[in-house]
Amino acid sequence: MRVSIIGGGTITDAETAVAVAVGRELGERGHTVVCGGLGGTMEAVCRGAKAAGGETIGILPLEDREAANEYVDTAIATGMGHARNALVPLNGDAVIALSGGPGTLSEIGFALVYGRPVVGIDTHDVPDLDLEIELVETPKAAVDALERAVDGSDCDHERES
Repeated sequence: MRVSIIGGGTITDAETAVAVAVGRELGERGHTVVCGGLGGTMEAVCRGAKAAGGETIGILPLEDREAANEYVDTAIATGMGHARNALVPLNGDAVIALSGGPGTLSEIGFALVYGRPVVGIDTHDVPDLDLEIELVETPKAAVDALERAVDGSDCDHERES
């Protein structure tokens, strides 16, 4: 499955660790990462996915594919600026939202408009709306929740330590 990862372009060391772990979890399970292709959350999740042998797609706000972070396999230049926020969740089967600002919130909105399941770790919550964002605490729980939502199955991916 393709999983769109959304989050901040500038993140803390702790947020970087979570994003790398999310990417690694997705890569280990054979899922493709879709993201905005630049730095912060996008670079960290791509780094984690690549370390686990995963595939990455970056949908860039810029006109230059070379602007993508070094861990993006397929860079898609849009020249659309923030308007490309509509394309990131559209190109995933599901969305994991990490911490971020208004750009992340806009991508959550688009994901919900497109009917994509959204799972969040330390992200925006929209409790006043009749929309569901499943909030979880770990990368494993996030991917488990998305697999259940998309496949309708209860995936058990326990790994040996």
